[in-house]
Amino acid sequence: MIDITYENFESDLIAASTQVPVLLDIWAEWCGPCKALGPVLEQLEAEYAGRFILAKVNADQYPEIAQQLSQMFGVRSIPFCVLFKGGQPIDGFVGALPADKIRGFLDQHVAGEGELASEAETVDAEQALAEGDPNTAFALLQDALAKDPGNDEARYDLIKLLLAEGALEEAQAIYAPIASRGSGPVPEQRVVAFGRYIEALATARAGRSPAELAEAIAANKRDFAARYALAQLFFAAGEFTQAMDELLEIIMRDKTWNDELARKTYIAILEVMGKPAPKPTAGKPAPGAAAADGKPKLEIAGKMETAPADPVIEQYRRKLSMALF
Repeated sequence: MIDITYENFESDLIAASTQVPVLLDIWAEWCGPCKALGPVLEQLEAEYAGRFILAKVNADQYPEIAQQLSQMFGVRSIPFCVLFKGGQPIDGFVGALPADKIRGFLDQHVAGEGELASEAETVDAEQALAEGDPNTAFALLQDALAKDPGNDEARYDLIKLLLAEGALEEAQAIYAPIASRGSGPVPEQRVVAFGRYIEALATARAGRSPAELAEAIAANKRDFAARYALAQLFFAAGEFTQAMDELLEIIMRDKTWNDELARKTYIAILEVMGKPAPKPTAGKPAPGAAAADGKPKLEIAGKMETAPADPVIEQYRRKLSMALF
């Protein structure tokens, strides 16, 4: 349990919540229900064994914190608990709820033990890949996905490994549980991208050889079907920049060819090459810094941090932009 002050607000609440959820209990000495709730929260923190951090702030001693959060959620009483996750206040509850009710609240936002183990194995798998050990990475990713079927990054990394080995059917089976998320009114772009990645291998298997395609393109630069098929071969083989180079040739000659298929596939390749957006982190101002009116300056929500740009991805984004405009 951590006591929050103006000095540690940024580090122990906002920044800490980018790593593990933090439940902030806003209380006061004069508040009877607050004193009843405190031991229940401490018991739950021990029960959840590190899956969330309990923090407390005295509303009388640090009114700026309590007032900003109360205004944000439209709450006028205490005890008031706010859950911070990813640097943001995302949910809360009011009153001295019983333990089972609070467990229900926490379980909506706090990772289960299997999820935490799965995340750790995904990180270990990425390290194994960086060290050139795909076999270890494959075993770790399989176990990570078994422990948490909702671990999308483990699923995507596993699909990449399977496609690199030409294991089309296995990749399709791993993709199948999320396939529906790639369609509908608001399709998830990363799901769409990996669907196109799998489709590229299926198309490559059934199509013409690279030599045949190159011959067709040499005979007719506007043989977009042949050029697209060649791009699919490169995409399936993990030769992403070569695939995008072929797609650019189509886009520069005919942007709308086949319902903009070249552009859509190009964007899918960029998505497959990239990583998910980073979590928000705490703001940069010094903790407890004073505003112009002399009151504490608090950043209630974390700020989005931009991931270091991959120079290859950025280069090919610019190429696409130039080709389109």
